[in-house]
Amino acid sequence: MARRRKNRFPERIDNVTITGLADKGFCVGKTPEGMTVFVEDVAPGDVVDVRPFRKKKKVLFTAPLRFIERSAERVEPFCQHFGVCGGCKWQHFAYSGQLREKERIVHDAFRRIGKVEVEQWDPILGSENIEWYRNKLEFGCANRRWLTTEEIGTDIDNEVPVIGFHKAGAYDKLIQIEKCHLQHGPSNELRNGLRELAKELNVPFFDMRERHGLLRQLMVRTTTTDECMLVVAFFEDDRERITTFLDAALERYGSQISSLYYCINPKVNEYLMDLDMVHYAGKDHVTENLGHVHFRIGPKSFFQTNTKQAEKLYAIARDYAGLTGEENVYDLYTGIGSIALYVAEQCKSVTGIEEIAAAIDDARENARQNNVSNTTFYAGQVRDILTDEFARKHGAPDVLITDPPRAGMHPKVVEMLLQLAVPRIVYVSCNPATQARDLALLSEKYVVERARPVDMFPHTSHVENVVKLRRINL
Repeated sequence: MARRRKNRFPERIDNVTITGLADKGFCVGKTPEGMTVFVEDVAPGDVVDVRPFRKKKKVLFTAPLRFIERSAERVEPFCQHFGVCGGCKWQHFAYSGQLREKERIVHDAFRRIGKVEVEQWDPILGSENIEWYRNKLEFGCANRRWLTTEEIGTDIDNEVPVIGFHKAGAYDKLIQIEKCHLQHGPSNELRNGLRELAKELNVPFFDMRERHGLLRQLMVRTTTTDECMLVVAFFEDDRERITTFLDAALERYGSQISSLYYCINPKVNEYLMDLDMVHYAGKDHVTENLGHVHFRIGPKSFFQTNTKQAEKLYAIARDYAGLTGEENVYDLYTGIGSIALYVAEQCKSVTGIEEIAAAIDDARENARQNNVSNTTFYAGQVRDILTDEFARKHGAPDVLITDPPRAGMHPKVVEMLLQLAVPRIVYVSCNPATQARDLALLSEKYVVERARPVDMFPHTSHVENVVKLRRINL
């Protein structure tokens, strides 16, 4: 007879006080005995009884069973899909509280991970808009919709075409989104209209389990210049049906579509940036402004998702750089040259490095379009390009700006920064944990003079942080 496994965790834990926000929609909770647990679907200030459902590295992840007290900072969510769609986890928590918690998360990362001292903390910069702030969204298309717990067992039919977002953690479960409050412009009307159009034309929606069908994904880009780019991903290269659908879309929504592309995605994953994009109609780009700089944005261009807040983020970075017009600046992980072009008029020269070749093509074209002649861009891995020989060729930098991906800078890049001993470094990060790690490594030659968190994504756990580093006089 098989032995029963002992429970790895208790069935319930009572009187958990929620003390702060954590990652991926969870909150941090403390038991009366001082044990830390993570709790979903709660807010700081709540007191709850919880049910553990997962244990990871000795930490319990739990769900609320009963609310003993509710936080005074709770607010009414504005979106009809809140609690089902996993996109905006903190709509039920006051924005002032979100900012306080995000600021704490950055400070804690510096203290715990990097053990980094900051000479001056500037206050977190909140987003002017907490709705309608995104300029890009990607939606999945499927031949059946996900049913909520309440809908299961009712006469609601799930065998209907859907365009929306994946349920968190489920590749084959798609939530029909009627109205999303994230993206401005024609995004909602276009998404819902294309769903109805595909149904009228009997275009088969993608089956995520059996892997057949045609209509698979939509990507919508909107701009503050009132332009809209639509990218439609199909599962199969059925040219006749694709042409019929896209022509009908242009006939019905052509006045709202500035640029139309399509691609074929037969892969298991939904990543689009490695696919060939076919320009079908309209312009081959849309235009966006960041302050005095105009950017051409194509279907594969990386661009900060919150345009208005990105301008403020770059203004902070430029202020921290302390430019006078005479500096030789390096811009690492430059993307389409957004920061490089933003600061170019206030320095002598800017040299940007980015691993994605298509982004560098965009950077060079954006420089040309803006009549900026003091920038040079290189495509390749930063760790391979940034060498002694590179510094000799372009001159030692007076200021270095770095904006790496979430994983932070490669150790070889950190070593090279220490070797270059640049007088000032401005480090822009979307991940305070890896930023704190890198700053600890740089502390051999640098002190953190100033730091300021910036909230780019209200109602989520994400937060950016800008740091100014000053070289120690050795």
